[in-house]
Amino acid sequence: MPLHHLLSADRIAILVEPGDRGAVLDAAARLLAGTSASSAAAIGASLRQREQLASTAIGHGVAIPHGRVAAVEEIRGAFLRLADPVDFGAHDGEPVDLVLAMAVPEHCVQEHLQQLAELAERFADPDFRLTLRAAANTTELGRCLLDGALPRRTTTTTIA
Repeated sequence: MPLHHLLSADRIAILVEPGDRGAVLDAAARLLAGTSASSAAAIGASLRQREQLASTAIGHGVAIPHGRVAAVEEIRGAFLRLADPVDFGAHDGEPVDLVLAMAVPEHCVQEHLQQLAELAERFADPDFRLTLRAAANTTELGRCLLDGALPRRTTTTTIA
């Protein structure tokens, strides 16, 4: 699933004072839930429960917290860039400043695993991470995440 299917501009944020890992998960849950406080609580609990099993940090300052939630009907994501990196217990020891959180319907087991693999591959690209870190505001982040997620056009050069 391309990022533009997972994210929307209203679920992209820069956290100026991220606090700790729990505060980041709470902020992600609020973005994922939109206006529903009860959904935010359920999503937050799911993200925290998953994080207790093992860190969702994948290295290079990136974490992909995720959880299955009964109240969610389709996979949705929220992106947070943290002004101050937060310890997520990453195996490489690097604190996290790029977070892509996901809320996943309980029945979407295969799609969940496939989405995690796709995100890990996307965030493994050092140029992509650098571009996200260099974005001046959420509008630029949105362009990087949403427009940049569209398939790249290839051009054909014909030699006569």
